[in-house]
Amino acid sequence: MSDYFPPPPPEQPQPEHRPPVGAAVPSPWAAPAPPPGKRRTGLIVTLAVGGGLVVAGATVALVYALMESVSDSIALPPERSDAPYSQPYGEEPYAEDPLHEETVEPVAPGPPAEGDVTVTTCTRDSLIGWPHADLKIVNNSGAPAAYIVSITFVDADGSVVSDGIATTEEVAPGASVKVRAQGSGEVAAGTKCRIAEVDRHAL
Repeated sequence: MSDYFPPPPPEQPQPEHRPPVGAAVPSPWAAPAPPPGKRRTGLIVTLAVGGGLVVAGATVALVYALMESVSDSIALPPERSDAPYSQPYGEEPYAEDPLHEETVEPVAPGPPAEGDVTVTTCTRDSLIGWPHADLKIVNNSGAPAAYIVSITFVDADGSVVSDGIATTEEVAPGASVKVRAQGSGEVAAGTKCRIAEVDRHAL
């Protein structure tokens, strides 16, 4: 058997790959194209993020719908009963409302308050012609009291021409005080003083 081997065939020239007509010629300094695996990874990440956003939006919409249904069920008014009632709905009578009861001020016990007041002087000022009445008040009740006395001034015909008020602070039982009721406006000579009203308030 011979040790002679034939020489290898000569290297064939490889066909040159040219870009298609109209395509841009790649620059020799441009970065190499990314491998196909990275493109697929980016696509998968994009799809995952988009799917997560869709699921989150659907969850929010579902929660909002549930809250709306719950609020509607709470806001519904109670069903009206068809059972008969004895009286129509409305406010209670005014007289039965204890909050509207009139407060009555305490009245000192004893004889009528008009008997506690005496007109000691009824005169007319000589300079301005205004009338006034000097009063003496004796507390004939059995408790400390304050007084409000109304005086009217009348002319010779009995017509009221002016009026005045005298007040006191606390007057002890059996004690007496002197006060003046001053009229307003000029009156004629001979005007008289009359006790119109006496209020005695227990303290």
